[in-house]
Formats: sequence, structure tokens, C-alpha cells
Amino acid sequence: MIEIGVTVEVPIDEAFATLTDGWLYSSWVVGASHIRAVDPEWPAVGSRIHHSVGPWPFTMRDHTTVLAVQEPHRLELEARLWPFGAAYVRLTLREEGPGRTRIEMAEKAVKGPGVVVPDLAQGLLLAPRNRESLHRLADLVRGRADKG
Repeated sequence: MIEIGVTVEVPIDEAFATLTDGWLYSSWVVGASHIRAVDPEWPAVGSRIHHSVGPWPFTMRDHTTVLAVQEPHRLELEARLWPFGAAYVRLTLREEGPGRTRIEMAEKAVKGPGVVVPDLAQGLLLAPRNRESLHRLADLVRGRADKG
């Protein structure tokens, strides 16, 4: 998996709080267009964000499930979009200094047709999308920190 990263001038707890706000998912994940529901226990393991993907009126409904969480350092997800498959997504946060957080994202197809694509090719195909997603997330993190 190719890991993409971005650094924000925000404490790790604030960055993690924005990352784990399920209602913001469609604001930063490229392709997600609408959040229909967020399980009340989100981001606990097994909880889900129920989302739509794609432009209206051609949206597809599915969900993303938390596989693992270690607050405020890691969130692992299975993002589904059937019939196309599912992806494993790992988001890692680490402090780079006081009030400075590095957010890294890695993704890999784990179900569906994408699994036959070699890992290196998957990474190269997903890198631009994930880079844009992280830039959007960084803007949200900064914006929420400015309002705090």
C-alpha cells in the first residue's frame, strides 16, 4: 500500500476528533456524496457510517465499518461499495511536535474486482484520490481548530 500524508498545525486530539466525526465523511472523502446515518457508537469497532457515493441521481448506497481504533493515533476502516467491492483504509496520526500532527492514509482493495490489481498499481491509482481526500481533511481540521 502506498501511504499518503499531510501535516497540520493542530494538536493530535483535535485532528482525531475531526477525522472521527462521521457526519463530515462526505466533506473530505473523494467520491462520497451523502451521509445518510452514523451509528451512535461511531467510531467504536463494528460501528458504521451509512453513505452514498457518486453524483445524484446515480448514487449508490453502502457503508463503511470501523475495523480498529486506537484514539488518537489510528483508525482502520472497511469502505464498501458493492458491487464494486470493498477497501481496507488505514488512517494514522502522530505528533510531530507541539500542536503539529501528521495524518497518513493507506488504502487497498480487499473484496471485489480490485483485488486482482497488483498492490503497486492499486497504490498508484489511489494515490491522487487519497492525496485530495487528505487535503480536504486537513482543511476541515484547520477550520474547526480556528473556530475552537
